[in-house]
Amino acid sequence: MENLKTTALHELHLNLGAKMVPFAGYEMPVQYPAGVMKEHLHTRAKAGLFDVSHMGQVLLHGDDAALQLETLVPVDVANLPEGRQRYGFFTNENGGILDDIMIANRGDHLFVVVNAACKDADIAHMEKNLQCKVETISGRSLLALQGPASEAVLSQIVPDVKDMRFMDVRIVNSSFGTLWISRSGYTGEDGFEISVEDSQAIKLAEELLASEDVLPIGLGARDSLRLEAGLCLYGNDIDETTSPLEAGLQWAIQKSRRKDGARAGGFPGAEHILGQFDNGVKRQRVGLQPEGRAPMRAGTKLFASENDETAIGEVTSGAFGPTVERPVSMAYVSADHSDTDTVVFGDVRGKRLPARICTLPFTPLNFKR
Repeated sequence: MENLKTTALHELHLNLGAKMVPFAGYEMPVQYPAGVMKEHLHTRAKAGLFDVSHMGQVLLHGDDAALQLETLVPVDVANLPEGRQRYGFFTNENGGILDDIMIANRGDHLFVVVNAACKDADIAHMEKNLQCKVETISGRSLLALQGPASEAVLSQIVPDVKDMRFMDVRIVNSSFGTLWISRSGYTGEDGFEISVEDSQAIKLAEELLASEDVLPIGLGARDSLRLEAGLCLYGNDIDETTSPLEAGLQWAIQKSRRKDGARAGGFPGAEHILGQFDNGVKRQRVGLQPEGRAPMRAGTKLFASENDETAIGEVTSGAFGPTVERPVSMAYVSADHSDTDTVVFGDVRGKRLPARICTLPFTPLNFKR
């Protein structure tokens, strides 16, 4: 795997017996000896530790940084309280999604986390279009500790995390240096994301893994966990051709940025996106439960009947769900076929197999509100 970047935890992954694969320009662990199934179930039952250092960490400085960022995202950043984080996305002029991001208000600056595959493009986008200072962070790793035991484990190192609730952010001093902590994640479970100096990353990871409740988790289980939680993967479930409303993400567009809001519009694609609140969408992201044991994976075409020749949708993510013990998928289907309990047919290796449209998520979300 030549020409791939590595994270500061690379040596630890190898020592733990990880199977490494290329991902977003990095050599990353897809699984450890325990295997994807056990890693997935352990995270749901106790806690899992993920290396997400390939993601981008950016600081935005300036008195008007929030209003500046609002010119690129349909999100209320200006009223985001200090010490809180919010989900958002960059949009394009057609109302599509350039990337989904996390935005935190840390008092005199904003902290933005972007996806690895979009990192360079996102940073260039901000540098070109924002008048505030854009500082790309280097020399810091990003760990995610996820699962119901996360608080108990992390509070042994940082007692204050017990007081945090979902989407709180804090900067804390510890025996592993200054940690940037958010109570959030990508699994549907309670948990934390922790930015730590590269020089302390392996030491912190080893300390967390010393708990019998914590296993290292690779990209394979990360994907099945987020799929069961109904969370979008950029490049699969959302991209430049999908609007936030098609993706069911209208909850992330606060009233202040909608029509008649205090700061309505003013972001790329506003006319398209805000128009969909009034006019609806032609397709919709839905949950899908294939009947039988065969998963319907990304790219599977969907049809209204066993014999129709014209597809009414396509699967964007699909796998076996270890928690629910059945195959699960997410798909886009035409709006007139998007009602819950509608039966559609997926073309799996030349056979039309039935699947039932269902609500998301497939498993309950266990965030600490």
